[in-house]
Amino acid sequence: MMLTIDVALLLAVILVLLVRRRVQARSRVDQMLCLTVAVTLGVLLAPTAFGRAVIDFVAQLAQGLSGVGQ
Repeated sequence: MMLTIDVALLLAVILVLLVRRRVQARSRVDQMLCLTVAVTLGVLLAPTAFGRAVIDFVAQLAQGLSGVGQ
């Protein structure tokens, strides 16, 4: 039996662990690592069906919020 892990899932777990850390002054390296992991996760999820659903949801939410002030 071979165990496989999805890279997007692994990056999501790493991102959650980075974000859940105690709120203290973070170094620039720590901020850049968190940003890099988040962007890489977004790039991996974007072409999937889940990524499209998230993009559609955010687009609908933005349209709804932009129409509130009118």
